[in-house]
Amino acid sequence: MDGGAQYNPRTVEEVFRDFKGRRAGMIKALTTDVEEFYQQCDPEKENLCLYGFPSEQWEVNLPAEEVPPELPEPALGINFARDGMQEKDWLSLVAVHSDAWLLSVAFYFGARFGFDKADRKRLFNMINDLPTIFEVVTGAAKKPVKEKSSVSNHSSNKSKQNNKQRVPEPQGKFAKATQLKDEEEGLEEEDEDEHGETLCGACGENYAADEFWIGCDICEKWFHGKCVKITPARAEHIKQYKCPSCSNKRARP
Repeated sequence: MDGGAQYNPRTVEEVFRDFKGRRAGMIKALTTDVEEFYQQCDPEKENLCLYGFPSEQWEVNLPAEEVPPELPEPALGINFARDGMQEKDWLSLVAVHSDAWLLSVAFYFGARFGFDKADRKRLFNMINDLPTIFEVVTGAAKKPVKEKSSVSNHSSNKSKQNNKQRVPEPQGKFAKATQLKDEEEGLEEEDEDEHGETLCGACGENYAADEFWIGCDICEKWFHGKCVKITPARAEHIKQYKCPSCSNKRARP
C-alpha cells in the first residue's frame, strides 16, 4: 500500500485534499470500476480491505502487517460478505464503512498535528459539504430533473402569474425590455437552483453549468462526460445511455 503511506498532510487544507483524493478513489471503485472491484473481492481470499489513496486511486489488499498501523485501517474482510448479499446492499455496506474510515483518517491527522477546536470544526464542515460515499453509491444525493420542459413550464406559469399581479407600468420599448430581462434572469436563477446540488455519480462533485453532463437512463444518476468518457458528439448518437455500473451489472449466483 504505497499510495499514501509517506504523505503526511499538516494543515486543514492539506488534510481536506487528502480526504477528497481518497474519497474519489473509493467512489471510483464502487461506481465506474465496480466490476473490477467486485472481481477482486473474492470470498475465497483472506481478509481484504478497500483502500483509497490521495492520488484518487483505489486498491483491494490485505491489511497492514505492522501493529499499530501507520494509519487507521479500513473495515476488514469486506470480501466475505460479497456472495451472501444482494450486490447493491453489499456495495452500500462497503460505502458506509468507507465513509467511517475516511473520517477516522482525516481526524487522525488532525490529532497527530495538533488541530485545535476551530481547526477540527473547519475540517468537519469542509468534509460535511461533500456527499458521503454512501449517498453517491445509493443515489441518495440529489439528482437533476431529466426533463427541463417541466422547469420551463413552471417558469412560464410563474411569469404569467407575475404578469397578472403586476402593477401597471409605463408602456414603451424600455419598459418591455426591462420586463423581458427580469424574466430571463429569473429563469436562469431557477435553472441554477434546480441543478446547483446535482452530484456526479462517479466523482461526487457538484454540477457546473459549463460542463457536459449525461444522465443514465437506467439508474437515473448523472455523470460528468469526462468521468465516463462520453463526449457531446458521441452522446448525440446514444439513444439510451447506460452508465458503467449499469452496463456491468449481470445476474449474480
